[in-house]
Amino acid sequence: MEPHYGGGIIRNADFSAGLEGWTAFGYSSVAASASAAGNRYAVTLNRTWAHQSVSQKVQLQNDTHYTLSAWLQVSDGSADVRAVVKTNGDFIHAGGVEARSGCWSILKGGLTAAASGPAELYFESNATVDIWLDNVSLQPFSREEWAAHHEASIKKARKKTVSLLARGAGGKPVPGAQVRVEHVRSGFPLGSAMSAEILSNRAYQRWFTSRFTVTTFENEMKWYSTERVPGHEDYSIPDAMLRFAKSHGIAVRGHNIFWDDPSTQMQWVKALSGDQLRRATAKRMKSVMSRYAGQVIAWDVVNENLHFNFFEGKFGSEASAAYYRRAHEMDAGALMFMNEYNTLEQPGDIKVAPGKYLGKLWQIKDFPGNGNATRMAIGLEGHFTVPNIPYIRAALDTMSKAGVPIWLTEIDVAPGPNQARHLEEVLREVYAHPAVHGIILWTAWHPEKCYVMCLTDNGFRNLPTGDVVDKLIGEWSTRSHVGMADAEGYYEAELFHGDYKVTVSHPAANSTVVHRLSVDRESGTEYTIHV
Repeated sequence: MEPHYGGGIIRNADFSAGLEGWTAFGYSSVAASASAAGNRYAVTLNRTWAHQSVSQKVQLQNDTHYTLSAWLQVSDGSADVRAVVKTNGDFIHAGGVEARSGCWSILKGGLTAAASGPAELYFESNATVDIWLDNVSLQPFSREEWAAHHEASIKKARKKTVSLLARGAGGKPVPGAQVRVEHVRSGFPLGSAMSAEILSNRAYQRWFTSRFTVTTFENEMKWYSTERVPGHEDYSIPDAMLRFAKSHGIAVRGHNIFWDDPSTQMQWVKALSGDQLRRATAKRMKSVMSRYAGQVIAWDVVNENLHFNFFEGKFGSEASAAYYRRAHEMDAGALMFMNEYNTLEQPGDIKVAPGKYLGKLWQIKDFPGNGNATRMAIGLEGHFTVPNIPYIRAALDTMSKAGVPIWLTEIDVAPGPNQARHLEEVLREVYAHPAVHGIILWTAWHPEKCYVMCLTDNGFRNLPTGDVVDKLIGEWSTRSHVGMADAEGYYEAELFHGDYKVTVSHPAANSTVVHRLSVDRESGTEYTIHV
């Protein structure tokens, strides 16, 4: 193990000089120690308070992103450990990890400095165990450096350079052929939640369908919407919404089969005995999935099953895993999502820290009958107040190790003077990450109010948040352009992933051909078009 970036602004990051540069925080007892192999680290001993830790004072620069990493171990069992940066007047949670005895665990996180000045990094845990610390890094990045990473990542993950070869009679290259490239549809799924109001509002329909390629029904497919009275199911609204989406080529995520939050359960569900609830959930799953299997691209199977445990409390700790197995059996072509909040939004919510999320994911995948056959996916809701951009990147890096698709499923930002700016920062960060396969904004329109964030007013004129979305849709699209094939008959273009209409005209034969082209991660880089 080595400290990332050589430790960045952290002095003696690997404790090779003992505790030089480090101090005891919270009247704690700290010591330098070493393994049998000679690896040196710091230990906080005999802890009785959560904040007792080794710490280091640093100097932060205003409006600068900092990435944080550290290796942690505890003396006994396991314990949740958070990294905290104390500034003048604030305590910033910068990341968390479940540290264990007998092995090192990496904590990855970060923060953005709101002002220049002194700060102090320390680590806290509610468990009264000794905390071992090694290879700490706090690396600064300017806004320009951060944006440069976005550009490089987008170029690699979202674009492809293709060569179009124009050939004429006898297969000969056609130098000087005119080539027109039009971006017909984006290959990256970007969408918004949809409300039932869209069924009767033409302005809403026009605004929505001109922008988005994927949607989630805000509430209309949930159990409490389709069976308010036991035994009386009504799917008329989600049926109509699905027909509308399909008619406009908009993909639909199934949201949700179950919701683990006790407060969302209908009274008649709460009143059921164990056996009655088992029959009711089997009926619910069969009802909604047999109706929409093959018509949705994904299912949020048990929503928010890290924060809540209504069904686990009734049926045991593997209730969710059993539901995922049954869901996959009923719709094997769809992605099966875990869908949670605060994994990206709140570094201090250790219950849903990236490591905890992945632990639940692996528990589900390890359940008999699941394994690699079940097409699992990671759903991160994204209900932000002030987003911690470096932490978002760090968390996505950790989550990407699962090797399954990651979607941002419910993005919104709390109201305030910087709402649109924060939304743009979040969207740029997640779009640039190669592990992210799709984005849904939680912006279903209602005439009275949206859930948290609207993109338009009631006349479907963009609000500043809507302007951000339109700007990025334009920025992440290839502009229509016309060019000329070179002397070898080739025309080269860098294209965002998506579907294209390519029109090639022969300069002498007075002939024109239209070619349809799809560009994605797996597609080729050279195409021949016969004119």
